Amino acid sequence: MTISSSLNAGVAGLQANATRLASISDNIANSSTYGYKRVQTDFQSLVISSNGGTYSAGGVRASTERLIDQRGSLVSTSNATDLAVRGRGMLPVAQSSEVNAGNGSSQMYLTTTGSFRTDAQGVLRSDSGLVLMGWPALPDGTVPTFPRDTADGLEPVQINVNQFSGEPTTQISLGLNLPATDTDADSTGDVQYLSVEYFDNLGTSENINISFTPTVPATGASNEWTVQMTDSALDGAVIGEYVLTFDDSRAAGGTLASVVTTTGGAYDPATGSIVINAEGGPLEINIGQLGNSDGLTQLSDNFAPVSISKDGSPVGNMTNVEVDANGFVTAFFDTGISQTVYQIPLVDLPNPNGMVALDQQTYLPSPESGSFFLWNAGDGPTGDIVSYAREESAVDVAGELTAMIQTQRAYSSNAKVIQTVDEMLQETTNIKR
Repeated sequence: MTISSSLNAGVAGLQANATRLASISDNIANSSTYGYKRVQTDFQSLVISSNGGTYSAGGVRASTERLIDQRGSLVSTSNATDLAVRGRGMLPVAQSSEVNAGNGSSQMYLTTTGSFRTDAQGVLRSDSGLVLMGWPALPDGTVPTFPRDTADGLEPVQINVNQFSGEPTTQISLGLNLPATDTDADSTGDVQYLSVEYFDNLGTSENINISFTPTVPATGASNEWTVQMTDSALDGAVIGEYVLTFDDSRAAGGTLASVVTTTGGAYDPATGSIVINAEGGPLEINIGQLGNSDGLTQLSDNFAPVSISKDGSPVGNMTNVEVDANGFVTAFFDTGISQTVYQIPLVDLPNPNGMVALDQQTYLPSPESGSFFLWNAGDGPTGDIVSYAREESAVDVAGELTAMIQTQRAYSSNAKVIQTVDEMLQETTNIKR
C-alpha cells in the first residue's frame, strides 16, 4: 500500500508539473501579446491520514489562475484611438460578429487595452474583431444619464468621418467705447455703426447691424445714445432699440448708468445682457453691467470696438477624434470647434480574477467575479483612459524561464520517484524466486 501510494504520488507530481509547464509555455508564447494576463499555477498537497506508524502518500494537485488584475507597462503609439487603462477598470467591447448580426444588444466583453480604428461604417474596431462600446452623447455634446449596473445603454462607438457640424450663435459680448464728445452740444451727431457676424441654426453667416446715435443737447452734454439693432436674416428689420445713458461722475465716469428699452428684450442689470429675437431664435447680447467698464463705455473722442466675442461656428468637416482621460470621445472639426460624441465608461468588479477568460484578451463577468458597475473613468475606484498607448503583456520572460528550470527539475525528480518505485516492485517480485 505504501509503495503503491508512492507511485501514485509520483504520477500526480508529473501531472502537476506538466500543468505548470503548460502555463509557463502559454505565458512565454504571449510575452509580446498586448494586454495578455499571465497564468499562475499553484500546487496543493493531498494528505491521506496515517495509521499505526505507516504513511501513505497523497500526492499533489495543480490549480491555475489568470491574474487579470496584474497590469503590464504602457507603451506609446501614434494612433489616437489606441487605448489602455491606467489603473483599475476595464474597457467594454463587443464581438464584431454580434454587432454585424444586429440581433439586439450585443454581449459585453471586457479588455484592458486595444488598438481601435474606424471600419467602412465608421465603427471603432480592432484587427481582432473587437468593437469599442460607449454611451452616445446628445447633439449638444452632453451625455445623458444611463444605468450603471447594466450594459443595455452601451452602443458601438461609430465615428462619421464625413460628418459636417456647425453651432448656432446664442451669445455675443460687446466691448467698445463710444466717443463722449459726440454727445456735446456742439457735436455734429455722427451715427456710429457696427456689424457683428453670427451663425444661424443652419450654420449660415448672418449679421446683427448696430447703429449708435448720440443725443445732441442744446447745451452741455447729454451722455445719451440710442442703440438700434437690425437682423440681416430679416431683411434689416429692427429687432431691438435701447436708450443708453452713461455716468459722468468722478467715481464711475464713462460707465453705463441706465438702459431703457424701447423695443426688444429687457435689459437685465444682474447680467448686463439683453435678449433679442433673431431669425433663428433668441440671441443674448452682453453690453456690460451698470457701473462696470467691461462692456460699453463712453470715454474721450474715439469710437473703438475693443473686443467682440461670440459662440457658434460655421459648418465644418471632421478632421480627427480623440479620447480623453475621462473617456469622452471628442470630434474635432476644421473650423476649430470640438464636440463630444461618446463617453466610454470603465467597468469594475469586486474580483477581476474571477472572470471567465476568452480569446483576444477578453473576459466575461461571472458569479465568482461579482456584479459589475460602469464608472466614469477617473471616478470611484477606477483609473483613467490613456490614448496613444497600449498595455504590454504582463509576462516577465526571465521569471518564466526560471520557473521552467524549476519545473523541469521537479518533473525529473518525480520521474525518478516512479523509476525507484518500479525498481522496488521488481525487487519484491524477485523475492518469490
